[in-house]
Amino acid sequence: MKKSLQIGSAFIGIIVGAGFVSGQEILIFFTSYGYLGIAGSVLATILLAFLGMNLTQIGSRLQTTSHEKVIYHICGPYLGFVIDMVITCLLFGITIIMFAGAGVVFEEQFELSAIIGSLIMAIITIITVTLNVQKVIGLIGAITPFLLVIVLIIAAYSVFHYDSSVDFKNVSTGTTPPVPHWGVGALLYVSYIIAAGVAMITVIAGTVKNQKVAGWGGFLGGLGLGLLILLINISMFTQIDYIKNTSMPMVTLAKNMHPIVGFFMAVILIGMIYNTAVAMLYAFCARIVKPGKTSFKAFTGFTGALAFFASSLGFVYLIGTIYPVTGYLGILLIAAIIIYWFTYKREVY
Repeated sequence: MKKSLQIGSAFIGIIVGAGFVSGQEILIFFTSYGYLGIAGSVLATILLAFLGMNLTQIGSRLQTTSHEKVIYHICGPYLGFVIDMVITCLLFGITIIMFAGAGVVFEEQFELSAIIGSLIMAIITIITVTLNVQKVIGLIGAITPFLLVIVLIIAAYSVFHYDSSVDFKNVSTGTTPPVPHWGVGALLYVSYIIAAGVAMITVIAGTVKNQKVAGWGGFLGGLGLGLLILLINISMFTQIDYIKNTSMPMVTLAKNMHPIVGFFMAVILIGMIYNTAVAMLYAFCARIVKPGKTSFKAFTGFTGALAFFASSLGFVYLIGTIYPVTGYLGILLIAAIIIYWFTYKREVY
């Protein structure tokens, strides 16, 4: 169970930077649907738990050291090649976005130059990735409990201090949903999460020989992510008038409680970005160069430096360019995982 919890915490830590970094993602894909977004949160939780369990079991079964083996195994040679190439590029793209996002947080919350903030994040990410994967897993999972605690506190405060006169059935979030139906919106969000996290979560699972242990880790990680989605969604829904026009809703909610809480939330945001940056850069480098080789560290340094320079394109521009493709790619991957699950189940039983 200890190992399963470690895998689950790492799974959450990998995703939070890319999927929760500002709160805008939850606002767009869930809160924008009003009270129906709660149903979307529940659907996302179920999907993430199921898909997380399957991905970690496959990674453990194949003892994989990069996502390549898993993708070709479940998707076949032709679709596998396409998804493999796109995911590999996506890993590098999210690394760039995380460096850019760190610059934004340092600039807006700590009044430090965005370039300096991005450089700091790039340096500590490169150093971390050059460590072995077990240390990476430990570092990624370490911040997760703090994130869960502060989100629980913010959610509780938001619910107890909501305006009872607000008609939540007709409340306006000031945000246009990405698609008309809340269920499709939840599916798109989950597909993005899976496409972004498949590489590193399968690498982590590949370090575990016991498929049951790995599977429980993926299940608990997906469940934890779903709980975060639900809590953040409820928090923003009950305080919608305060956050609907802000760039970082979660920090705004924290500041509404107390400036010190806002400060801690900003620090945790940096940690979340760091988690995802480490996971994405490691998975990208592991796909190109086998970890353990002397050239792996050199390639990590070169790639990290390249991502830092590319981050100057701007956080908002990068998100608008890279993220939309990811959700639709993820739907293909989700379909392949479900088909593989049915096929493997028949073969076993």
